Amino acid sequence: MKGPELSVVIPVYNEREFLPVTLARVARAPFDKEVILVDDASTDGTREWLKRLAAGRVRVPRLPRPRTTVVLHERNRGKGAALRTALARCRGRFIIVQDADLEYDPADWPAMLAPLRAERADVVYGTRLAGGGAHRVHLFWHYLGNRMLTLLSNMFTNLNLTDMETGAKAFRRDLLPRFTITSDRFGVEPELTAKFSRLGCRMYEVPISYYGRSYAQGKKITWRDGLAAFLHIVRFRFFN
Repeated sequence: MKGPELSVVIPVYNEREFLPVTLARVARAPFDKEVILVDDASTDGTREWLKRLAAGRVRVPRLPRPRTTVVLHERNRGKGAALRTALARCRGRFIIVQDADLEYDPADWPAMLAPLRAERADVVYGTRLAGGGAHRVHLFWHYLGNRMLTLLSNMFTNLNLTDMETGAKAFRRDLLPRFTITSDRFGVEPELTAKFSRLGCRMYEVPISYYGRSYAQGKKITWRDGLAAFLHIVRFRFFN
């Protein structure tokens, strides 16, 4: 049976407040798609809500059924592990990563997928740092950290990305046999960039909107993840 055009991969951890709205927006996106959600051992009720969704006891209009898959990790393993679990189940021609919170908007998908559909790109990143739609203005040190990590990554990969750490990434599914995600946590962002570069992928960036959350609203990434990303950039330049 022919697969859908798009596989939407959604790693989830403690997003009970935001997930229903995110899924409604995902469902409205105008693509033939499947949706793969991986809950990374949430503790805020997300897990129970996803169980009801999988059992058909929660209705999200236009969400593709039976093309919605829910996978539950028994322990918290991190975003990279959730992506690894989800990618193994993808059947679409293209794959797009969508965070479960409301920081990224599926309304930007048509622009991101256009270079893939036109067969000009193998990988497309949605950049938060090069114009585009609405952007929340806050968290200066996160902005500076992203800039510094992107610069270091570019030095090692010979790319000229503006936003290596973006959570909005799309790529062709036929790339999957050519790389394996080994990072379990947020190191997956520099890992993917290094591996796409090593494969010689045609990489594009598309400006997107960004509705950043504060820590009071549940933002999870910290300075420790920034330090880990620095180490991962160096690691994946020389190993794996």
